[in-house]
Amino acid sequence: MTDLGADLLLGRVLSFTADPFTAGPEAARQDEAVLIADGHVQAVGAADALRRAHPQARVTDYGDRLISAGFIDAHVHYPQTAIIASWGKRLIDWLNSYTFPEEMRFADPAYAAEVADRYLDLTLAHGTTSVCSYATIHPASVDALFTAAQARGQRLWTGKTCMDRNAPEGLRDTAQSAYDDSAALLAKWHGVDRLSYVVTPRFSPTSSPEQLEALGALWAANPGCLMQTHLSEQLDEIDWVKGLYPQARDYLDTYEAFGLLGRGGLYGHAIHLEDREKARLREMDASLIHCPTSNTFIGSGLFDMGGLKAAGHRIGLATDTGGGSSFSMLRTMAAAYEVGQLKGRPLHPAELWWLATQGSAQSLLADDRIGNIAPGMEADLVVIDLASTPAIAQATARASDLWQALFPTIMMGDDRAVHAVWIGGQQRLPGQS
Repeated sequence: MTDLGADLLLGRVLSFTADPFTAGPEAARQDEAVLIADGHVQAVGAADALRRAHPQARVTDYGDRLISAGFIDAHVHYPQTAIIASWGKRLIDWLNSYTFPEEMRFADPAYAAEVADRYLDLTLAHGTTSVCSYATIHPASVDALFTAAQARGQRLWTGKTCMDRNAPEGLRDTAQSAYDDSAALLAKWHGVDRLSYVVTPRFSPTSSPEQLEALGALWAANPGCLMQTHLSEQLDEIDWVKGLYPQARDYLDTYEAFGLLGRGGLYGHAIHLEDREKARLREMDASLIHCPTSNTFIGSGLFDMGGLKAAGHRIGLATDTGGGSSFSMLRTMAAAYEVGQLKGRPLHPAELWWLATQGSAQSLLADDRIGNIAPGMEADLVVIDLASTPAIAQATARASDLWQALFPTIMMGDDRAVHAVWIGGQQRLPGQS
């Protein structure tokens, strides 16, 4: 590396040395500057020392703003961008009334491309640098999101959503076509630039045993990929699964029986888990993805963050666009705090910020590359204005430490708090004066 291609960013640099759920807020580290070059973090430390060591680096002084790893959204449905905040439905009604009709439109590659661009622009404005998304059954919907992310230099995961029953005509594939389409898309995109394919059965009610078996075989043949699905989101959904799979011990068993349980498996929601399910998920080191705005908006229930983290589960945080009611990981952190309060385990600001960055990266098995600011990590960064509105500024002014200064932005912040965004060492959302 030479200084000629390096950027030195000055501000309040926040990183983590451990999981604050176990190590406490002391797991966070504050520095004054971060040096980035060649798409990666090169050094973190005192501003004066880094200035002296790298005199030719371009300097951007963000003052007292916070420099953090970019937000990582571990469970979204980008095809639901246009139907976010649709009124008043439970899960199954939501799918039939809003989701399935909208997903039919993604048979048109031009429409898929339009929404993919809009979705990534919206999330970028909210400081999100990486996402793991469901597409639709249409291969063009996968191509569209990968193409849009590739143009922005983003690290992104997605996959063709597979459904061969309990969905409208035009949104159903077969066990064989699900395997074939997914295998072809995987071969085309997985490992290209910063893109990764995810094996994606929507959930057990919309996949036959034959389709789940086929996708389990695909995952077994490609263990370097992740697998994403939904688990135990609502009680009536669980009853539906029991009726469709009467031989299963529980909801998780409908995946386990077909090779769809393991490390690298992402299980969205996971609210109403039985003891056996919790034990098996922990034993297999699977990832649970907490979607708090979705869980409250659709009335699903309250995720047991305190109990599951204490038991050692791997947990990420997500907006669940568009069942979730916001594109913002700040709003998602706020909702996670509120859910924690209702469960009797309020989350510390350090825990919330860790979930939206390092925790989500861990759930995606990517914490060696993204989700933190440390030498060697990919330079995906968000710069946060801790006084972005008068209401937040007056609260921040009373703060005696970083967490008191940060918490008002978690609870009341929106895209106005996002001052700048860097992806792969390139400034993608310029700082506002």
